[in-house]
Amino acid sequence: MNLPLIIVVCYIIGLFAISIYARKLAAKGSENFILAGRKLTTPLIAVTVTGLAIGGASTIGVAERAYNVGLAAGWYNVAWGLGAIVMGVVAAAKYRKLNISTVPELFERFYDVKGHIICVLSQIVILLVITSLQYVAGGAILASLLPNIFTLKTGMIMSAVVFIGITFIGGMWSAGLSNILNVALIYVGTIFAAISTLTSQGGLNNIALKLPADVAYLHPIKGLGLGIIMGWCAVMVTQTMSLQATVQIACGAKSEKQAKKGFIIGGLMMIPIGFLAALMGIAAKVAYPDISATMALPKIIMSLNPIMAGITLAALWAADVSTACNLLLGTSTLFSQDIYKRFINPNVDDNKFMIISKITVIFLGLLTFGLSLTIVGILKTLLVALSLTTAFTVTFLFTIFAPGLCRKNSAFYTMIVGISVLVLWQLFPQIRIFSHVIYLEWIACIGTFLLVAVLDSVKTVDLDRTKEVA
Repeated sequence: MNLPLIIVVCYIIGLFAISIYARKLAAKGSENFILAGRKLTTPLIAVTVTGLAIGGASTIGVAERAYNVGLAAGWYNVAWGLGAIVMGVVAAAKYRKLNISTVPELFERFYDVKGHIICVLSQIVILLVITSLQYVAGGAILASLLPNIFTLKTGMIMSAVVFIGITFIGGMWSAGLSNILNVALIYVGTIFAAISTLTSQGGLNNIALKLPADVAYLHPIKGLGLGIIMGWCAVMVTQTMSLQATVQIACGAKSEKQAKKGFIIGGLMMIPIGFLAALMGIAAKVAYPDISATMALPKIIMSLNPIMAGITLAALWAADVSTACNLLLGTSTLFSQDIYKRFINPNVDDNKFMIISKITVIFLGLLTFGLSLTIVGILKTLLVALSLTTAFTVTFLFTIFAPGLCRKNSAFYTMIVGISVLVLWQLFPQIRIFSHVIYLEWIACIGTFLLVAVLDSVKTVDLDRTKEVA
């Protein structure tokens, strides 16, 4: 009897059962599909944000990094949690009050069409990259969980089928309701797996004796250094305030108060998982010193008893499902709302718009699967992509808190500079005067916004409304 297979099949059945129920809610209109009818309560926001954060990067990616640098890799989830808390305190209620659906919609409302266009294209690129990473992690999980059934590639294909299917059926309602199951499974599986792993290897002290001496594996900071950890925090605080996937959750809240509380609770919930994944990555370094780092977490869990292994790896896959569904939905919304409805067919009726949104989910799901076949290094790729959100966040913060400095061209030129900095950082190593590109992004984007305020006399069209929001 293949217990891990039975557990995974039961989990998949549960997901699709939830999605079929969610379909009834999503069928009431396009806003129900993309924003859950703006009826997400505090608990649903908390688990949806947590599910978005705890994906392949927060589990497989953290263990992959911990396999090489140690416990410090767990700070990735702390950074995510800090970002969600800051989003809750500073921005979530503001987004809900604006009553928008997407970040580019905000850019056009307060700036201009060219700001809208460059924003939507950049957001789509970022989300495509992040979504692609989930297939890599999902494939690694299934290949380790069921090696006689899945290879890495076929595991990625199976992940794609579930990711796309869940999102297609119920949209935001699927993402929110399925995350109740996902987050519960993640916590139960990860906690028990970490305890079982440490116990089976004779405890943390015994593991420490067998680790290579050239890396401070059990030090909370030294494996990475404070500069890199601070860079992670800067990236995550930046992206949570302007990435479409997080903004869409805030926009779907039932009220401003529930948006704020949901993000704060979600941020607190996601923090412990990173260090638990890091501990298992460290244990894998001792038990399997010669395997691929990406396979560190799946491999160590498969050394546990079949029931525990099945539950835990199903939990890791649940993390992937929860993240990928939100990302796919966010990307689909950007295309359908900010490209199709805005420029191709402005007068589209609600039923046809729902169909377009669902077709877009399938198309973008297949596109991201193709992209995933070229990606290596989960955390490194993710953090570079997320750095581009700096321009969005800077623009949003000025719009809400300093509207007097906003000019019609501010969003466009800030985005151009943000993209340019990222491209130059990749092409010319000599400009890397900071430990992470995010620092240079903040300096360049703030400087650009202020410079435009000085040189451009044309203020934003909707400045009075902006003042009301602030």
